[in-house]
Amino acid sequence: MTSSVAGAGPSTYAPEPRPFATGWTIFAGVMMIAGGIMAVFQGIAAITKDSLIVVTRHYVYSMNTAGWGWIHVVIGVVLVLAGVALFNGSGWARVVGVAVAVLSMIANFLWLPYYPLWAIVLIAVDAFVIWALCVGTTKKAT
Repeated sequence: MTSSVAGAGPSTYAPEPRPFATGWTIFAGVMMIAGGIMAVFQGIAAITKDSLIVVTRHYVYSMNTAGWGWIHVVIGVVLVLAGVALFNGSGWARVVGVAVAVLSMIANFLWLPYYPLWAIVLIAVDAFVIWALCVGTTKKAT
C-alpha cells in the first residue's frame, strides 16, 4: 500500500510512547520492588539485633548493626517507591532507581562481613536493576 500524501518519503513509523512501562522497565520495576523489600527485611533483622547477624571485631567498616539496619530500611523504601513509580513510566524513577541501586550495592558490600550470602544476593539484584534500567530506554518518535 502506498501513501496518498504528496511528497511522503519512506515511512518512519515510531510507536506512540505509552504511559505505562514495558519490557525491561517492567523487569527493572519488579526487581527494584523485590530488592527493596529484601533490603527492608535485612534492615529490620539488623535493627532488632537478631542472633542471625554475627558481629565481627576488627573489621575496617565496623558500624553498629542498628545503624546499618536503618540505612538498609531507608534504601529499601526508596527502591520500592521508585519501582512502583517506574510502572507509570516516570522518567525520574529510572534515574533514582540507578542511583539508589548503586548506593544499595555499596551498602551491601559494606554489609558483607555481617551476612555475606544475603549481601551477595542483593548486590546481584542491584546489578540486574542497573542493567535493566540502562538497557530499557524507550525511543522517541522522530
